[in-house]
Amino acid sequence: MTQPPNIVRKLLVEVVDARDLLPKDGQGSSSACVIADFDGQRKRTTTKYRDLNPVWKETLEFIVSDPNNMEFEELEVEVLNDKKFGNGSGRKNHFLGRVKVYGSQFSKRGEEGIVYFPLEKKSVFSCIRGEIGLRICFYDELVEEDQQQAPAPSEEDADTLQDQKPLKSPAVIEEEGRVFEVLARPEINCHDYHHPHHHHFHHNGTHSPPFVVIEESPPPVVQVNSEPSLGSQQVPLPEEPHYVETHTQYHPEVRRMQTTRVASSGDNRVKTLRPPIGDFSPKVISGRFKSESTERIHPYDLVEPMQYLFISIVKARGLSQNESPIVKLRTSTHCVRSKPASYRPGASPDSPEWHQVFALGHNNKTDGQLPNAAGNIEISVWDARSEQFLGGVCFDISEVPVRDPPDSPLAPQWYRLESDAAAGQICNRVSGDIQLSVWIGTQADDAFAEAWSSDAPYVSHTRSKVYQSPKLWYLRVTVIEAQDLHLSSNLPPLTVPDIRIKAQLGFQSARTRRGSMSNHSTSFRWIDDLIFVAGEPLEESLILLVEDRTTKEAVLLGHIIIPVSSIEQRYDERHVASKWFALEGGGGDTGGAGCATGGSYRGRIHLRLCLEGGYHVLDEAAHVCSDFRPTAKQLWKPAIGVLELGILGARGLLPMKTKGGGKGSTDAYCVAKYGKKWVRTRTITDSFEPRWNEKYTWQVYDPSTVLTIGVFDNWHMFGEMSDDKPDCRIGKIRIRVSTLESNKVYMNSYPLLVLLRTGLKKMGEIELAVRFACPSLLPDTCAVYGQPLLPKMHYLRPLGVAQQEALRGAATKMVSLWLARSEPPLGPEVVRYMLDADSHAWSMRKSKANWFRIVAVLAWAVGLAKWLDDIRRWRNSVTTVLVHILYLVLVWYPELVVPTGFLYVFLIGVWYYRFRPKIPAGMDIRLSQAETVDSDELDEEFDTVPSMRPPEIIRARYDRLRMLAARVQTVLGDFATQGERVQALVSWRDPRATKLFIADKILKDTSCFSFAA
Repeated sequence: MTQPPNIVRKLLVEVVDARDLLPKDGQGSSSACVIADFDGQRKRTTTKYRDLNPVWKETLEFIVSDPNNMEFEELEVEVLNDKKFGNGSGRKNHFLGRVKVYGSQFSKRGEEGIVYFPLEKKSVFSCIRGEIGLRICFYDELVEEDQQQAPAPSEEDADTLQDQKPLKSPAVIEEEGRVFEVLARPEINCHDYHHPHHHHFHHNGTHSPPFVVIEESPPPVVQVNSEPSLGSQQVPLPEEPHYVETHTQYHPEVRRMQTTRVASSGDNRVKTLRPPIGDFSPKVISGRFKSESTERIHPYDLVEPMQYLFISIVKARGLSQNESPIVKLRTSTHCVRSKPASYRPGASPDSPEWHQVFALGHNNKTDGQLPNAAGNIEISVWDARSEQFLGGVCFDISEVPVRDPPDSPLAPQWYRLESDAAAGQICNRVSGDIQLSVWIGTQADDAFAEAWSSDAPYVSHTRSKVYQSPKLWYLRVTVIEAQDLHLSSNLPPLTVPDIRIKAQLGFQSARTRRGSMSNHSTSFRWIDDLIFVAGEPLEESLILLVEDRTTKEAVLLGHIIIPVSSIEQRYDERHVASKWFALEGGGGDTGGAGCATGGSYRGRIHLRLCLEGGYHVLDEAAHVCSDFRPTAKQLWKPAIGVLELGILGARGLLPMKTKGGGKGSTDAYCVAKYGKKWVRTRTITDSFEPRWNEKYTWQVYDPSTVLTIGVFDNWHMFGEMSDDKPDCRIGKIRIRVSTLESNKVYMNSYPLLVLLRTGLKKMGEIELAVRFACPSLLPDTCAVYGQPLLPKMHYLRPLGVAQQEALRGAATKMVSLWLARSEPPLGPEVVRYMLDADSHAWSMRKSKANWFRIVAVLAWAVGLAKWLDDIRRWRNSVTTVLVHILYLVLVWYPELVVPTGFLYVFLIGVWYYRFRPKIPAGMDIRLSQAETVDSDELDEEFDTVPSMRPPEIIRARYDRLRMLAARVQTVLGDFATQGERVQALVSWRDPRATKLFIADKILKDTSCFSFAA
């Protein structure tokens, strides 16, 4: 029997060229060759004789032994001077540089591009220069079993090829008793919920999306009645099920919602230390959340385990005749029912399926009740229309097994449905079996994400989700010239036509300046750059309209439509070839929504188009940005650590809505954003002290980034609510990663503050646990601080401030539209609030805050001037004498000036170590001027553009702005005056002052040379 073909992944490395290599042969040149090493395989290119800018354009092919771990592999490319082409006078060292490319930078075939990597040194004393251009991609190939062996190396390359090495594993670093892996493999805690012999499904019968990764703390190991646990052996419950109590009817459905915090006993409860400066500062949470029955300690636990009783209802068989079977669950505190059953095509009517998981709060202090580990759980099947009892089973909760991940999911078992004759049930109506599984777990369980939860009973818009921002590109459109345009013949004599190009991409549009006419009357030239934001998938088209705006109404001379997917991508400043495009249509005004195609020749336009992959598309304010990586994945640096966030809960939330009877209520959920990854916790309904206890992780590529966490009130979870009702903001905090010490857990309570028209208002507090898991002082971590913040294209071809702000607004809108298409959607009001879309808006409060920030930065200069004045006036004799002695030492030994300055800065840093912040700072209401802001200034800050206020108020605000501008004008004038006085010392505007100044300088210079001699 022929075996099916297998998939083999191959890596293609095209060595294109190298630039500006270092001479190594002693004659001002080098004969370079390239050796690539990947996964134990070594291959080389040909040698280019005596060429400092060699061009190879050769492709090297490697076999990926483990495609799942390819992103943790490393491709090492070395450029060497071939010693066969050297002579005796050449150098012994033939190393020209190397490049290390990580597997996370590889692209799929069809998405690759040429990337120029700067050559790196092998050691500190190496002298290396130049760069090498590589095009790297991978693809999967179907091969037969006998074709999977790698081809044998040729004899020509035998001296450079080595035996295949075993699979490389990440470097392991042990620090302070904890083990870290450099380039550690991200662990996905979502186990496969399908067993080869038993069918486990979620409530919708599908797998969880593979990109949804919610890492929670492991559950405690609970010993019940000193009997051995059944969780590890997956033993079914007793074959003789308990009988259901006799009832003619079940009570109406009651949905219990968690309204209080889950507390532990003894000294392990949450303690909040009240700071001395008020309620608007972060607070430290002492103690760790641990249960008394915890036997296993997990070093990465950041959240409190919350126990749930899980019931997975799969299907039934052999049921009595019914119309619409449902399943009812009853415990001492909950009574819920399943969704209506479904049937497979062609299945028997007595074999319904549900595939639904329930998570009922268990062994927690909820609603003031004591923990209850005893009691029974009744699972019964009913006919929804006739309310006829079809059978049931009963379990003792104390005998339910405990599942402790990473244990495998508990396999469902068949149980015979029984009736309770004592309750008067009709026995001949009961028949058949039901397949289900029951276990005790925590929020870390795989089934929890899609389970019906007792603390969030509404399935829609309440589940924990992970979102990804779209991949955004800058689209650069360079309009060069247009020729053979069909201009109007009715223009007055000596009138120069006003020809402009209007470009449209989706909701974005831009227009060039007026074109300059060349020698030919129908040719115009612009050389204008228009930049847009394009998002993947690149399905939109770029529309360019040639307009004649000479007359009052613009006339369309022609247009072109270019699919964005056909535009070339570039990752650096290399030149992109321009192209000519023939114009279509024309002959009408530009007011129409569409553009007709076809028609006669209308001229042509010269364009240079490219998608810029070397920029980072900003969708956040630059000072609170969470990611600075460029768009092109090939340019990403390796991650330096992992940011772990545990969202514990909130307390003291204010009512955000009213429900039946005028009762205040809050349905809170959290949103956290870092990099391209957004996370959303589940919604805790009707609770002013919700407990989420959810953990999330992010890869960190730069410590100078900011994590943003926001809390919102859910208005989209009820069917009767309008979809246009936005989710209300409760508060937001930011944590800068650079303020976190490596591998230290910060458990703090932060105030949730919102600035309203009436002033600053505290909406509650949120409790977080944060850790930046990173081997401290690793070379990669230290190297980040020596690199520029933004990708190099931002410095080679910088964007204007106004242009970048407009592009940021477009990027924010594209991200909000993208996330609004998810399920559940993340509303645009949430995205704009998290991204600070209105941060560029002017306000008096922000201006004052920035002014006081500048004053605080320059305070050291004022303090230094006062200190020198005290020295001059002999306010402290001891200090004055010591300063004079130090001055004399530096005069006689000038070589000590620079070391003394460095030592002084070092001592200042050591001195301020005593005053270092103990916890990551929250919002500083004093610095932001939020506590002293005037009501009219707040009203002005919240006013729209254009203003909606009466003319009298606008006139008063304008006069106030003029007064402030006059003060700023005076200060700027004083600075200019002092600067001009300094320049006048050498500009001979005052001849006497200039003579005295230059004479003084020549005398001092002569004295210094005399003392030095």
